[in-house]
Amino acid sequence: MEFIDYYKILGLEKTASTEQIKKAYRKLARQYHPDLNPNDKEANRKFQQINEANEVLSDPEKRKKYDQYGQNWQHADAFEKAKQQQQTAASAGQGAYGGHETFSGDFSSGDFSDFFTSMFGRSSRSGRSHTKFRGNDYNAELQISLREAYNTHQRIFTINEKNIRITVPAGIANMQTIKLKGHGEPGVNGGPSGDLYITFSISEDPLFKRLGDDLYANVELDLYTAVLGGEKTIDTMNGKVKVKVMPETQNGAKLRLKGKGFPLYKKEGKYGDLIITWHIKTPVNLTEKQKALFRELSQS
Repeated sequence: MEFIDYYKILGLEKTASTEQIKKAYRKLARQYHPDLNPNDKEANRKFQQINEANEVLSDPEKRKKYDQYGQNWQHADAFEKAKQQQQTAASAGQGAYGGHETFSGDFSSGDFSDFFTSMFGRSSRSGRSHTKFRGNDYNAELQISLREAYNTHQRIFTINEKNIRITVPAGIANMQTIKLKGHGEPGVNGGPSGDLYITFSISEDPLFKRLGDDLYANVELDLYTAVLGGEKTIDTMNGKVKVKVMPETQNGAKLRLKGKGFPLYKKEGKYGDLIITWHIKTPVNLTEKQKALFRELSQS
C-alpha cells in the first residue's frame, strides 16, 4: 500500500498538538465531503485520506508508532516482538527463528528498512516461508442524514481507491460501527486481510429529533383549533397523517403516535413512536370585530 504522509495530508507539522489535528481535520473534512463534491473522485479520495490521517494521528498510541516507524508503523508490534525474540535468542546463543536465520541489523538505529524487508519481503535463506501476518484493520466514518438512516439503502464507499458497495440497515444509530470482513489492509506473506470498520455519523434533521427509536417533533397549532378541537395534518418520516385535536388543548401538550417513530435496527416491521408537542400559535392582525369578540370572551 502506498505510503501516505498523514501530517502532509492535514497540512500540519509533526509537532502539531491534538487540538490542531482536530481543527485541521474538521476543516478539510467539510471541504472535501462527498455531499459537497458529488461525482468528484479526486475529492472522494482526498476525503478518505483525511479520515485515515485523523484516525491515526488523533489516537496517541497509533501516532506514537507512526512517528517512530513511519510507513512501517502498522507492523510496529511485530517489530517489537521480533526485537524481543532477537535479544532472547542472542543471549541463548541461537537465531531468533530457531537457529534458521538471525537479523543482524541494529534495532536501535532508527533505520528499520532492512528488518522489514527481511521479515516481510523475502523468503529466508533456509527456504522456509516467513510467518503469515494478518493485515491491519481500517477505520472510516460515513456521514448520512437522519432520513437516509430511516430506510435500508445501498451506498458506494471508497477506500484506497477501491469502491465497495455497502448496505446501510434501516434504524442504524449515530456513531454505530459495522464491520466489513476482509476489506482492510491486505495480509503479509499470504496472511488474511484485515477488516474495515465504518462508523456512521448521522446529521440532525430540521423537523425531527431522534431519541432511541422514538422521534420528537414540535407542531404549531392555531388557537381556534386548540380551543374548539378539530383535526390537524402533520408530517411523519414516511408521509403525512391526520390526527385528532382534543378541545381545550394546552400549549406544550403532547400527543404520542404509536409506530410512527424510527425503525428498530434489524427488526423488520417494528418502529418506535412519534411524540408531538403542540405549540399554540397566537393569532395576529386581528380586526376590530375579532378583538371585540375576544374582549367579550374575556369578560364572560
